[in-house]
Amino acid sequence: MLDKAVVLKLQELVGKENVLTSKVEMLAYSYDATADMPRQMPDVVVMPTSSAMVQQVVDLARAKHLAIYPRGAGSNLSGGTIPYKKGIVLSFQRMNQILEIDPANLTATVQPGVVIAALNAAIAKHGLIYPPDPGTVATATMGGSAAENSGGLRGLKYGVTKNYIMGMEVVLANGNKVRFGGKTVKNVTAYDFSNLFVGSEGTLGITTELTCKLIPAPRFRRTMMGIFSTIEDAGNAVAGIIAAHVIPATLEIMDNMTIRTVEAFANIGLPVEAKALLLCEVDGMSQDLVDTEAEAVIEVLKKNNCEYKAANTDVERDQLWLARRNALPALASLNNTCIVEDATVPRSRITEMLLACEAIAAKYNVTIGTFGHAGDGNLHPTILYDMYDQDLTTRVHMAIDEIFSTALALGGTLSGEHGIGMAKMKYLGDELGQSGLDLMRTIKEALDPDYLLNPGKLVPLQEVLV
Repeated sequence: MLDKAVVLKLQELVGKENVLTSKVEMLAYSYDATADMPRQMPDVVVMPTSSAMVQQVVDLARAKHLAIYPRGAGSNLSGGTIPYKKGIVLSFQRMNQILEIDPANLTATVQPGVVIAALNAAIAKHGLIYPPDPGTVATATMGGSAAENSGGLRGLKYGVTKNYIMGMEVVLANGNKVRFGGKTVKNVTAYDFSNLFVGSEGTLGITTELTCKLIPAPRFRRTMMGIFSTIEDAGNAVAGIIAAHVIPATLEIMDNMTIRTVEAFANIGLPVEAKALLLCEVDGMSQDLVDTEAEAVIEVLKKNNCEYKAANTDVERDQLWLARRNALPALASLNNTCIVEDATVPRSRITEMLLACEAIAAKYNVTIGTFGHAGDGNLHPTILYDMYDQDLTTRVHMAIDEIFSTALALGGTLSGEHGIGMAKMKYLGDELGQSGLDLMRTIKEALDPDYLLNPGKLVPLQEVLV
């Protein structure tokens, strides 16, 4: 139990109203959106309202040997915010201000608790968008998405979070605050600190401010759905679209299991007999260019034995994307436990990975629905099961092991956007090797020698905290 004097000091530093200590209040901070992860109650939840408060909390935590777990919305899918060794959950829900929108420089500066959808709503009147578009865009925060280097549906054409973070303010484990980057388009001063901290899952520093790049919102778009009778044809269509020199804004895939489940869940008229669906949207500033790219996509779809459907109105477009965004909630409704993986392969191997997921489901007699970002090879094999069935749970974990070993064998990676957190720690050496693990520890210990920041995530834990 946390020393009462520490709680009183935290209340003094950030205000009594910003410190949670009751079990009822702290329960929601004992887990995140990741299934099949152990829950752990923190010692205390602290909600700072300024970077100065964050520094003071870090100083106190270091003096008292308390771990700190930075937390956004808790919507991550890797166990990244679970307070593994108890300590302080540092929630940024009250540091949620958009500090500046600068249309002239195409930037916005925000606190880490700003929700991505709220930022896009604020910049829409300037004709701008912030492109990273995670599935939880309505709840995901800028700080959390930077910590995970989130991608999303628009990643193929527009890139991921690291491509849009131009500058940051970070509080280090020693309590010092550092700023780097800013509004300049070019900046090669010092190391590329943004790319070091983005995707570091809160293990190297605590982000307290971000400057992000914005882009003009595309004025035109066309959306299509391809309906396939074989996985091979769908995979070949993905490769064919890219080979035709078309980079869609989004290029998403759903397998038959996902199609049937979404249709039962949302009743939106999906073709339940299809082996796979491709959802594709092209966009741009010119109607002629968008039409040209759309026709090129349709031609590829036709060559790959596809029935296609175009969205002719915004309502029809919204229906198609509703299907994709319903994939996870629909699958999750099938049982009491839903594990969403994000094994990623070169897009030339996506057909092999899709077929492998089907074979793995059959081999272990488990339910797997696969959907994801076909254009960049980022698939989400989603496993549904009853966590109280021990035999089934064992088979599920064997299937997950094989999903990751297959992805690596195909030249892929453990994670395209969900991160490592706690969930994938045991596989990390399979991709990086011992020298890679040692390098990660070297970087971690240079910035956080006491493993104060988010211990047990991303970097294999060294038992330093007492």
